[in-house]
Amino acid sequence: MNPARMAVLARVAPFATYLALLVIESAVSAWMPEWDTRWFYPLKTLLVGGMLAAFWRQYSELHEFRFCLYYLVLSVAFGLSVFALWVGIDAPWAMLSGESKGYDPRVDGQIDWVLAGIRLAGAALVVPLMEELFWRSLVMRWIDQENFLARHPAAISLRAVLISSVVFGFEHQLWLAGILAGLAYAWLYRYTRHLSYAIIAHGVTNGMLGAWVLATGQWRYW
Repeated sequence: MNPARMAVLARVAPFATYLALLVIESAVSAWMPEWDTRWFYPLKTLLVGGMLAAFWRQYSELHEFRFCLYYLVLSVAFGLSVFALWVGIDAPWAMLSGESKGYDPRVDGQIDWVLAGIRLAGAALVVPLMEELFWRSLVMRWIDQENFLARHPAAISLRAVLISSVVFGFEHQLWLAGILAGLAYAWLYRYTRHLSYAIIAHGVTNGMLGAWVLATGQWRYW
């Protein structure tokens, strides 16, 4: 496979696998409700995490990371801000139809910390890496230029930012919060010129959301 196609595959395959497992999980839950489909999440985390590791050499933008304390603080601030938006913008009109049941890690009324720990780790570590590589590294730059690797982050157009962020938003139940999150991570990528800071911000958002869900029992946010 030529390098250009391999670069696309490395960013699409983990994301597509994650979506495919979501569809399978939903089908199994509908056809065999007695099955505990919560264990699909560890499967998704391990499989997608393994794919990201296998494709690691393809993620050239992550190999060029340069630490900057200011950018790190900015990323954490963005991540916390998106978390606040996520739990604050929950009006019915800002959600897709049908309320999500979320991920409830309780067994006999008590939190199963194996399930909860894997869910938290997957959401804070694996999902941000997978989604930022797909949405920001690939999709957003590809909108501007088919040879997306040649598109410098600082040169990404407003059109590409808006389109990719809107589609990213409608991937989530809370579509408005999702769009705002997409805009925040896209801006951070353009401003810092390093995808790693968008991944850090995304990870902070998901990590804080997971901790908040476990503390409050608001499982629908998971």
